[in-house]
Amino acid sequence: MAREHTGTNRERSEYYGALQDIVDALFAQYGDLDPTIAEAIGAKVRRLDVVVAAEAADLPEELLRIVTLLPPGDYTRTRLCTQLNSAIVGHAWGQVYGTVE
Repeated sequence: MAREHTGTNRERSEYYGALQDIVDALFAQYGDLDPTIAEAIGAKVRRLDVVVAAEAADLPEELLRIVTLLPPGDYTRTRLCTQLNSAIVGHAWGQVYGTVE
C-alpha cells in the first residue's frame, strides 16, 4: 500500500485542516451555534455522511482511512471530533493533518 504523505510527521501536509473543513461543512446547517446548544437540539450527522464528504473532498488515503475507522452510528459534533482526533493522534498525524474542534 503506497503512502501519499512524504517527509516526517512534523511537516504539515497540503491537506492540513481538511478534516476540520469537512466537520464545519457537515454542521454548517446549524450555523454558529455553541456546540452544547447544537447537541441539545439534536444536531447529528451519520457516519455515511462523513465518509461521503471525505471521499468527495478527494482526501489522501491516510485521511480516508481515519474517516473509515469511525464506528457506524450518528454523531454529534463533539463525538465526531473526539473519534476523529483519537484516530489522528493514535497515528501521530496531528502535526501533519491537524486535529478537529
